[in-house]
Amino acid sequence: MPETSFDLIVVGGGPGGYVAAIRAAQLGLKTAVVEREHLGGICLNWGCIPTKALLRSSEIHHLLHRLDDFGFSAKDIRYDAGKLVARSRAVANQLSNGVAYLLRKHKIAVFDGHGRLAGNGRIAVAKDGNAVAELTAGHIVLATGARARSLPWLEPDGERIWTYKEAMVPPAIPKSLLVVGSGAIGIEFASFYHDMGAEVTVVEVLDRVLPVEDGEISAFARQSFEKQGIKIHTGANVTALERGNETLTARIQMQGDTLEAKVERVILAVGIVGNVEDIGLENTEIAVDKTHIVVDEWLRTGEPGVYAIGDLVGPPWLAHKASHEGVICVERIAGINDVHPLDRRNIPACTYSRPQVASVGLTEKGAREAGYEVRIGHFPFIGNGKAIALGEPEGMVKTVFDAKTGELLGAHMIGAEVTELIQGYTIAKTLETTETELIRSIFPHPTLSETMHEAVLDAYGRAIHF
Repeated sequence: MPETSFDLIVVGGGPGGYVAAIRAAQLGLKTAVVEREHLGGICLNWGCIPTKALLRSSEIHHLLHRLDDFGFSAKDIRYDAGKLVARSRAVANQLSNGVAYLLRKHKIAVFDGHGRLAGNGRIAVAKDGNAVAELTAGHIVLATGARARSLPWLEPDGERIWTYKEAMVPPAIPKSLLVVGSGAIGIEFASFYHDMGAEVTVVEVLDRVLPVEDGEISAFARQSFEKQGIKIHTGANVTALERGNETLTARIQMQGDTLEAKVERVILAVGIVGNVEDIGLENTEIAVDKTHIVVDEWLRTGEPGVYAIGDLVGPPWLAHKASHEGVICVERIAGINDVHPLDRRNIPACTYSRPQVASVGLTEKGAREAGYEVRIGHFPFIGNGKAIALGEPEGMVKTVFDAKTGELLGAHMIGAEVTELIQGYTIAKTLETTETELIRSIFPHPTLSETMHEAVLDAYGRAIHF
């Protein structure tokens, strides 16, 4: 019989859960993970990783239709949607197997089933309605994640109205598509399908796309997407959806006007809700607010010995935030003295559209509203030699500094590979770097990273190439 008594049990094997389990094992805690579906969670299996594989394919498709710009020519360029999807699934499967290996390596017990709090430090595990095991531990970490939010008049049906899951495994690329929601998920799917040849329309209820990003970056992104041919309607709602034989007709209400869009498929990307159902929260002191579990700075719930991390505890809904929370949580449990609570100002955010978008820290508006006197720097990609050489001159870097102390408050980027570049600013913020250190840092030439240096210089009236 497998062991059923542990120091720590993690319910959920996603990027928060499996990382928490591995760190716990490294610290000498006897650890178990309960996972009902796929190790690696939604991110690895149905989110972050497979979407990046798809976006890589659409990037190649886009470049193949720009061959003349680089001195090449080719005929009869075609793609196989089935192979695109198969590659994406293979990438996800490879990494899921990798997570399983890491858990074995650290001697972490894995229970295949649905975990549920059963009181007094117990977790009841069931599979297909049948009891699998009852586990006990002094500490339980809930990491059950979240799922796509639906709307009453836009219920996904898996065939013509899709969530992210169906959008990742299309039997064919539709000729036309409506994306409802323009956060990172919606914009990434809009970018992918547009670059694969679909006619794409995006509807956003707020007044701009990528609404959590800095206003200038959001405006730049919209201009870029519309230049590519993506139709965007902001301050708009889909109020009805009529089904025809071959198409769906969406009625879009915006500022007193109503328009109709005929499309083959609809992708719903209007946020997510926490998986708080059927995990045994009843008869506990655990509080739930808007489908998310309430925790303190150490990820403790209101129930002694029970913690929660990741998407389950609310935004930002990012894998790296969940992983970091998992480490903080178990290190605190293990009694490590120099653990620090998560500083949300230092969490980078990335959108892998074309162009890419990345940011960390306060927006200009957010900094001003917080009472800071700010210095703002900008630098366009068109002033960067590497960007021009790559054929990617469309982009911008924006920095936000505290005018009094020189503290880097925020950095906001749009353009080629900015999702890789943003970590430079993230490290700078974590180290509490001021403009002095950034100005004195030497950035290699020719690289896209030079735009980061110039955007710092510009905030202090010292930009060289702009």
